[in-house]
Amino acid sequence: MVSSPDAPDGGKKKSWFSRLKDGLSRSSSKLSEGITGIFTKRKLDDETLEELEDLLIGADLGPANAARMTAELSRTRFGKEVSPEEVREALAEQAAAILAKVAQPLRPEGGKPTVILMVGVNGTGKTTTIGKLAHLWRGQGLSVTMAAGDTFRAAAVDQLKIWGARTGSPVIARPIGADAAGLAFDAYESARKEGSDVLLVDTAGRLQNKKTLMEELTKVVRVLKKQDSSIPHHVVLVLDATTGQNAHAQVEAFQEAVNVTGLIVTKLDGTARGGVVVSLAETFGLPVHAVGVGETAEDLRDFEPRQFARSLMGLSDG
Repeated sequence: MVSSPDAPDGGKKKSWFSRLKDGLSRSSSKLSEGITGIFTKRKLDDETLEELEDLLIGADLGPANAARMTAELSRTRFGKEVSPEEVREALAEQAAAILAKVAQPLRPEGGKPTVILMVGVNGTGKTTTIGKLAHLWRGQGLSVTMAAGDTFRAAAVDQLKIWGARTGSPVIARPIGADAAGLAFDAYESARKEGSDVLLVDTAGRLQNKKTLMEELTKVVRVLKKQDSSIPHHVVLVLDATTGQNAHAQVEAFQEAVNVTGLIVTKLDGTARGGVVVSLAETFGLPVHAVGVGETAEDLRDFEPRQFARSLMGLSDG
């Protein structure tokens, strides 16, 4: 099995909230310092509201959310002297309400195997995310098969095989350059015959503006549907949080190609753009299944809106 992260404080494992808060520290520092700079010993007036709206847009929460959140703050506190802590609490509450609409854990369901197709551009962490999901579900006693559908990169196939060995999950692979759709077909047949609970299908990272690559992805879906019209049960787009607002273009492109059913957001620990999750939730309303804040298997967890919102604003889990 995958080893746990180094445990701080004399062997005590950090809680998920602590890891999430640490992972979002760049995002929360930008927001917290900005809010403190705006609201120290100042009343909530038109000028401070405008500064706050600009700060929220700069933190990738999106223009619509920024306008709505500052308007709500104005409605309840205009003309009053407010502390930075009060502002962060109020914004966290609003962000949590937006995120609560899309928080939906990814669970095996709807067939044996439940087929989950993982898609995304290069470098988002799809293959690693597949390994982490396999680790999670194997720990829950489920059987998992993985398909090494990134047939362009030997490193991706090797990486998936390592996760397969760690988690005790079979990996269906073919020589580099093999047809990805044919591989997915074979992997489904194998997972079905073996009675696997879950089939996780990796795909090659592709730029959303490369038409031929996107067509190859649609072919994978088409071939799977020839086996069973209900599969894949989930098409999960893995997004790298460091891309900020560019994530919106990725969602649009993959939605058009393969009808994305949900999102996983990775690399939140490497960016000050964690607010993009709030922006994506408001714009697309797609389920956000999980977020990643590190390299180990334990650093990918179900998306929890209140914890995320409070971490984003640099608040305790109070």
